[in-house]
Amino acid sequence: MGVSAENGIAGRHSSNYQSDRPWSSLDSEDSLSAPPDITSYMPDPIPISVRRPQVAMIARPLPKYGNAELMETGDGVPVSSRVSAKIQQLVNTLKRPKRRPLREFFVEDFEELLEVQQPDPSLPHPEGAESTPIQGEELNGLKNCPSSLEAALLRWGAIAPKAPCLTTTHSNAKQPYTLTYGKLWSKSLKLAYNLLHKLGSKQEPIIHPGDRVALVYPNNDPAAFMVAFYGCLLAEVVPVPIEVPLTKKDAGSQQIGFLLGSCGVAVALTSDACHKGLPKSTSGDVMQFKGWPKLLWVLTDSKHLSKPPREWFPLIKDANNDTAYIEYKTCKDGSVLGITVTRMAMLTHCQTLTHTCGYSEAETMVNVLDFKKGIGLWHSVQTSVLNMLHVVSVPYALMKVNPLSWIQKVCQYKAKVVCVKSRDLHWALMAYKEQSDTNMSSLRMVLIADGSNPWSISCCDAFLKVFQSMGLRSEVICPCAGSPEALTVAVRRPQEGSSKPAGRGVLSMTNLSHGVIRVDTGEKLSVLALQDVGTAMPGAMVCVVKLEGVPQLCKTDEIGEICVSSVATGTSYYGLTGMSKNTFEVGLVSDCVYVRSGLLGFVGPGEMIFISGTLEGLMQVGGRKHNADDIIATALAVEPMKFIYRGRTVVFSVNVLYDERIVLVAEQRPDSTEEESYQWMSRVLQHAAVAHKILMFRTVQIHTPLETHSSASHTMIWVKMRAHFSPKRCQFLAFCNKEIKITQLDNLCYNFNINAHCSRRMANACHTFYTVTRIVMLVIQFFLFLSEVLQWRAQTTPDHILYTLINTRVTYIYYFPKFPSAVSLDLIAAFYGCLYAGCIPITVRPPHPQNISTTLPTVKMILEVSRSVCVMTTQAISKLLKSRDASVAVDFKSWPPILETDDLPKRRCPLLYKPCDPDSLAYLDFSVSTTGMLAGVKMSHNATSALCRSVKLQCELYPSREVAVCLDPYCGLGFVLWCLCSVYAGQQSVLISPMDLEVNPALWLQSVSQFKVRDTFCSYSVMELCIRSLSSLTDSLKARGMDLSRVRSCVVVAEERPRVALTQSFCKLFKDVGLHPRAVSTAFGCRVNLAICLQGTSGPDPTTVYVDMRALRHDRVRLVERGSPHSLPLMESGKILPGVRIIIANPETKGPIGDSHLGEIWVHSPQNASGYFTVLGEENVRSDHFGARLSFGDTQTVWARTGYLGFLRRTDLTDASGERHDALYVVGALDEVMELRGMKYHPIDIETSIIRAHRNITECAAFTWTNLLVVVVELDGSEQEALDLVPMVTNVVLEEHYLIVGVVVVVDTGVIPINSRGEKQRMHLRDGFLADQLDPIYVAYNM
Repeated sequence: MGVSAENGIAGRHSSNYQSDRPWSSLDSEDSLSAPPDITSYMPDPIPISVRRPQVAMIARPLPKYGNAELMETGDGVPVSSRVSAKIQQLVNTLKRPKRRPLREFFVEDFEELLEVQQPDPSLPHPEGAESTPIQGEELNGLKNCPSSLEAALLRWGAIAPKAPCLTTTHSNAKQPYTLTYGKLWSKSLKLAYNLLHKLGSKQEPIIHPGDRVALVYPNNDPAAFMVAFYGCLLAEVVPVPIEVPLTKKDAGSQQIGFLLGSCGVAVALTSDACHKGLPKSTSGDVMQFKGWPKLLWVLTDSKHLSKPPREWFPLIKDANNDTAYIEYKTCKDGSVLGITVTRMAMLTHCQTLTHTCGYSEAETMVNVLDFKKGIGLWHSVQTSVLNMLHVVSVPYALMKVNPLSWIQKVCQYKAKVVCVKSRDLHWALMAYKEQSDTNMSSLRMVLIADGSNPWSISCCDAFLKVFQSMGLRSEVICPCAGSPEALTVAVRRPQEGSSKPAGRGVLSMTNLSHGVIRVDTGEKLSVLALQDVGTAMPGAMVCVVKLEGVPQLCKTDEIGEICVSSVATGTSYYGLTGMSKNTFEVGLVSDCVYVRSGLLGFVGPGEMIFISGTLEGLMQVGGRKHNADDIIATALAVEPMKFIYRGRTVVFSVNVLYDERIVLVAEQRPDSTEEESYQWMSRVLQHAAVAHKILMFRTVQIHTPLETHSSASHTMIWVKMRAHFSPKRCQFLAFCNKEIKITQLDNLCYNFNINAHCSRRMANACHTFYTVTRIVMLVIQFFLFLSEVLQWRAQTTPDHILYTLINTRVTYIYYFPKFPSAVSLDLIAAFYGCLYAGCIPITVRPPHPQNISTTLPTVKMILEVSRSVCVMTTQAISKLLKSRDASVAVDFKSWPPILETDDLPKRRCPLLYKPCDPDSLAYLDFSVSTTGMLAGVKMSHNATSALCRSVKLQCELYPSREVAVCLDPYCGLGFVLWCLCSVYAGQQSVLISPMDLEVNPALWLQSVSQFKVRDTFCSYSVMELCIRSLSSLTDSLKARGMDLSRVRSCVVVAEERPRVALTQSFCKLFKDVGLHPRAVSTAFGCRVNLAICLQGTSGPDPTTVYVDMRALRHDRVRLVERGSPHSLPLMESGKILPGVRIIIANPETKGPIGDSHLGEIWVHSPQNASGYFTVLGEENVRSDHFGARLSFGDTQTVWARTGYLGFLRRTDLTDASGERHDALYVVGALDEVMELRGMKYHPIDIETSIIRAHRNITECAAFTWTNLLVVVVELDGSEQEALDLVPMVTNVVLEEHYLIVGVVVVVDTGVIPINSRGEKQRMHLRDGFLADQLDPIYVAYNM
């Protein structure tokens, strides 16, 4: 069963990955705080989203977990029906198994104590009964209520066109601007017409109904925003209100750009004044912001719009399930999510607010909140139009100049309702002076948007105490709570003339840190006073669920997350169906679907809701949970106004060793001295220790302002500060969306580019020489072509054994008979036959008989790319190409002529072809790189001879030597060692096909032992197969006489970073049969140069260095001691071959870089390939790969770019000549680098950590999908274990690499594609993932 992004989470055994947060491993992640004086309007913390039914209460079956219904044991613990309660308990305790530490790393003795820590029975724990959902009052239908907000606007625009809708005052404007309902209707109508009919052409309009459009308006222009919002509703397009970007590289706007890109936004609406303030390019256009899609900026001022014709009128529909708008939310890690709200939910929400707040026509409302999102949007833009309210908007710029401006507006317009935050009350108190004309008796409701904050109750009491004498009544103070997901959760109703006191509670913070509610006295410092935020909204149900595990109702004295079941809630996170399911579809025993609000609290007496904090503000220290808002309240209680500028404070946590530590950052007032500030800091530490029983890890006061009011949100400030102070050095998210074009390639038979007829046979050499001993080196220098070398060897030493395939010895002067092996010596004969015929051979892997539908199209692809005119192959493969199964995949008639090499005419070739130019093309090497790119490189005769000469000198190959080769013979260095080096150097090559090892895994090592081979070559796949299959048979192999003590060089040929752990495991396993650890080394080659490094027999032993993994993420190389934290062992990739020059260059600037920097490996050598062979002929795909020059320094030398990152180090070791040894360390492929959070990660590092996480993970691969990290793991065990792997994978990646895994895919073994060299084809795997072809066992999304 496949998985797609639309399905969110899918699998054969589990359909949900439930968690209170995107990942359960983030339960103790660093938390976000929200100080009372935030200068920008931020969304309330929220969870996740999903499609919701359009009724208030919907009965739905409970969700199932692991394809098993929830059951309860005797003690009430939910378990799966597949296992018993004891087994489930054991699984839960082993979900985070201890990772087997490496020997070179320091391990604390205290680690085991942390793993087996038992809960203290003396700690507070909830004792009450299980809570029950509370039902809000019935939402009675409002009289003459419009069927939609557009219908309401049409009604008021026709009935009362001159009624004021919105009044706004700028700080520098003398007269306020008033927008009437008539103007709002006409301007919105005009904008809707232009959006649908004036953008693009009539045949191809740019905007269609249902498209998303960005609204970019400053906080001082609510009128233009309101026109744009309702213009989009009339045009049936979806508005996405966002903040105005100030700079090109603003980190906050980058994440908003990612949201716009994921929503498919192509048009941005803005005003003329805002457009003039946007950053411009040299051409005068709006600059392309980093991370943003390309946008068409449309000015919505009337002078820029065309008047609609009289006959045009928009279709006013009733509220339905179409998306009305998308409200963005910034998470504490800086990422941005978009919450979709349907038209039905928007209308129902406005009706509930009307019912709860008692709005009536023509009332006046003063709004100080951000009108683009949250409570400001819900009340001042949406509900106001439904009820024909007059909204007086007070921009933040005016509030900074005059904090009393909103009170003055209340008195001036005799407003009935005012929407403010606690900080507005506080600033008004600080700026207030006795004024006789202040009269607030007209107010019937003061809506406190952040009434859930712990400092809100003190601000409300102080404000009421001062202004009660001016007509302000206590019952009009109405705190509320809401979130973008659940919209309004609760509002305290205004009670005219009621003497009923508001709900308040004094709770013990010590018990709250354990999630337990205990009433305490108000005389202590360690208590928290809370006020209620009202009861459940009309037509809604509210419940409190546990923070961890499967959603369950909390007990009555337990803190949990507030969940709401109502039509008036958000629907989903746009484009993130997997994340949405855990937030917007929470199933409980009440058979209702609830939405997580992200608010923590409980239901008190009288069904009043109390909010104690937010889920994102939760910090866990020493096993106890603290809320960032509580700590901010404690800090602000210590004379804040004398030392903190406007009360600006940020609290977050950082991980230190095994726990979190709390950091408080406050902005120091310019007029306060450092001595006074230090005294304040010491008092804060004392109060925090007494009130919260915690010790601050760090308290910091800074002079630079933490924020400026614009797009910079409080969440982004938190990320900035945490990035500076955290030992983990968390950075801003910087997602890199790289598009890599991948061409699938697998296998093929022998395919050749024919220049002449192929009727000639391979001829014997005819040159004569006097003695072999005298002329060997002369031949190497005299003959420029391998065909001439073969002729000379055939003439001088015809009986010398050149090749041995397994146990069959064949001399090079005879034609090769058929062998039962998967790879026969016909390949070598056909290759040299093409050289003598003047043909250009291309050796490619044959199609697999059991997977012909997949591998055969690749054969056809290479035929077409290389423009081959003939196929040379064996009779068996020829029959396979003509089979019925092959014809289904590729029509046999489309093949070029096929020449079977099994039974050729026994005639000598009358004339042998001799190349006239050593730089002419010898053969094409087609293969798939580790990045998944199919590329054919052109190897000239000169480069082929130089390559063979370098390998001969490095490995000291002579006719008396025997070399065992167990490599793929179709491409790269494997082909060179199979077909070319034996002819050039004359050594006897014992050839073992890697495919034969699948039948007999010990075949390679038995051959090495039998022939007493001193030098052998293999791949990582061969080495892994031997470890996996022979780990328990070493004693048996030793008893049968296996002896590897004569092996002096075992070279692993690869196109990647050396796998240190694998080579060490191989050496340790076969140490008992005589293998010396110093014998194992690695070689490195790539497309531009098939062999750059190869460990020689006379060279020094390969060295291993330890580098700081954190420095590598910033392209820096810092050597550390073995066992240092974050150290990464890197093994030398072999000694640099003779004639090869290497330089490390910056891949962007193309300039040489220093030893402390990580850069791209550039190589200059006569054995470099000539270029890529493409369909376009002789043109290179990337010309600078083979003809690059340094931008400064040695600008004359032509270099080839390998596409791999690495660095050079001059070691203290010396080679046989006494010279110091230069070591090359390969880190990874440049195209595989994943740029996440502004840092660069290599997949192999993440994969190594994941494989160590669980013994049943046999293989894994990591890659990026848009901005998400995707991990595919192969499970070698029961499918029931798939769910348990997800938290283990996410935990280990988070702990060791500080990354959040976006998608975890659990698959069967063998799904991850591996090439013939044992290297993972991550890009092919990524293609299969995107095409839904992996057939996963389980998939978990965190988007």
